[in-house]
Amino acid sequence: MLGAFLDTSLPPQPPAQPRTPAPATATASAMDHDHLKDRLLLPSSRAAATNGPHHRRATPAPGTGAGGPPCGGGAGGVSIDVNGLKRRGGERRSWVRVDAGTGAAEAVEVAKPALMRRLDLPARDLRLLDPLFVYPSAILGRERAVVCNLERLRCIITADEALVLREPDAAAEEAVRRYVDELQRRLVDRADDLPFEFIALEVALEAACSFLDSQAIELEAEAYPLLDELTAKISTLNLERVRRLKSKLVALTRRVQKVRDEIEQLMDDDGDMAEMYLTEKKMRMEASMLDDEDLQGIGNSHNGFDSSLSAPVSPVSTHPATRRLEKEFSFARSRHSSFKSSDSSQYNIDELEMLLEAYFVVIDYTLSKLTSLKEYIDDTEDFINIQLDNVRNQLIQFELLLTTATFVVAIFGVVSGVFGMNFEVPLFSVPHAFEWTLAITGVCGAVIFCCFLWYFKKRRFFPL
Repeated sequence: MLGAFLDTSLPPQPPAQPRTPAPATATASAMDHDHLKDRLLLPSSRAAATNGPHHRRATPAPGTGAGGPPCGGGAGGVSIDVNGLKRRGGERRSWVRVDAGTGAAEAVEVAKPALMRRLDLPARDLRLLDPLFVYPSAILGRERAVVCNLERLRCIITADEALVLREPDAAAEEAVRRYVDELQRRLVDRADDLPFEFIALEVALEAACSFLDSQAIELEAEAYPLLDELTAKISTLNLERVRRLKSKLVALTRRVQKVRDEIEQLMDDDGDMAEMYLTEKKMRMEASMLDDEDLQGIGNSHNGFDSSLSAPVSPVSTHPATRRLEKEFSFARSRHSSFKSSDSSQYNIDELEMLLEAYFVVIDYTLSKLTSLKEYIDDTEDFINIQLDNVRNQLIQFELLLTTATFVVAIFGVVSGVFGMNFEVPLFSVPHAFEWTLAITGVCGAVIFCCFLWYFKKRRFFPL
């Protein structure tokens, strides 16, 4: 009866529902978390989080299928296809590499990041060599390379090689070819002990100075006959040609002045010249590294010998030989760290200074020729202005004479006006009165005109 009572008092229990496995619940929770995170992230952050730092692929926005249209309106984000986009700054450029040892030249394609990592150059220095930008001439000495931008030559010079940038322009390509040929010839016929970086820099300076000097000679050959023609005949056509010539002269003078300033700046700064001794710095660095390796090997062998013969040493008491080796290691490390900050006294900069001084004289002579041409143009302009002022003065003098003559002729007008009145005058009945009137009026006009001329001559209004 108790069992029957219990059966009738307790309510019927619902059948047990099948329990969802725990991994499925965790998966659904993770999907909801990823969906919420994807909605909160910006499109660029979402693409970076999805693709990772080194993997690029297009990801569909949330709410879309593998290839279908988005089904969530504007809340699903923007899908960006980055498969066809180039990595910024990673394009390869064509260079001509000239080996320092053999002089062999070969065409290579190197990307800008690879050059930056290999030569330890900042992006600002490589931007000077970019043909898409127009930068003035510059010579930059760095720790492991010399960056040169000299007119049509853009090159990077190291202790082992020279990289010359190739351009699609035919004139620039011809300049690169001539530079490579001359550099190979200098390396084959090397008669002095100049390091490779100085030979390559000398060839670049010689090419730039020769190119600017040839342009100055062409400008002189065009300018002097044109200025003489303008002096002989002032016309609008000749003035326009001189104006275009002066524009060319100003642009060329600016380029020559920039090259001269770069050479002068290098000559004035001994530290910059010391930075350009790449071969010597490389040799010193290799010698320093060999010394460090030797000291490290001695220390390792000594420590192994001590550890094999003695017990562990307490940190309080240290073996004198170990302390001496530690001092040697610290000295080697300090010498290695201070190598990069070495001053110009460690280098014999007279060799580079004489090299720069020779081409400074050449570029200064070119600048002096352009300055002389500019002064000749200025003198011609002054001469033309003097001629124009003279003509203007002659016109003013002629106008003054005409004004005086007009005043004298006006006297006849006054006399004719008086005698033209309608009243009786006894003078009209006198014989030959009209002739006497004309004669007296003419004499008075001539006297007045001569008085004006005498006054103008006395006041030096114009020479007579």
